[in-house]
Amino acid sequence: MSTHTAAAGGVQVCSLKRDTPQTIPANSPYTVIRFPFGSAESTDAFAMHQVSQPDGYVITNWDSDPRSGLIWPSVAGWGTLHAMIQWEAGNYDELRDQFVRDPLGLTPNPNDTTATEHRPPSPGMQCWTKSWGIFVNPSVPLAVRATHDDGVARKIVLAEFKLVIHESA
Repeated sequence: MSTHTAAAGGVQVCSLKRDTPQTIPANSPYTVIRFPFGSAESTDAFAMHQVSQPDGYVITNWDSDPRSGLIWPSVAGWGTLHAMIQWEAGNYDELRDQFVRDPLGLTPNPNDTTATEHRPPSPGMQCWTKSWGIFVNPSVPLAVRATHDDGVARKIVLAEFKLVIHESA
């Protein structure tokens, strides 16, 4: 795990990578993409993606617990979210993804979505990237969610989720 640091008024980064498949059920609601802890290609020097969550909850199985998809911002500020999602080939008419503040109903204002995109498929594997800027707060977790409209369950085969916070001075 990387140990990048930044001075006050600087930039804080959390960068997550999932390189094992995650199954998304057929015609399901949006599903939080889950990420492992301590992955060699992940960076979390500011403790934004931890097994022990800021509200005291402890994740015991990252691959089945949707809380493993949460990034809890370390400070308030202007955040830039980035995601990369690669789906297996399938019989899709539409692939959908979005960023969401509090996707699991942990705050008084759950499911505050932004940057929702519905996309037609391309030939073969489906590979997408997205970026979006939002104000972030340490008490409101963030996630990237996805779904599809294929008639059978499909796999996300690779995903990344990143938050870059530009701290307020």
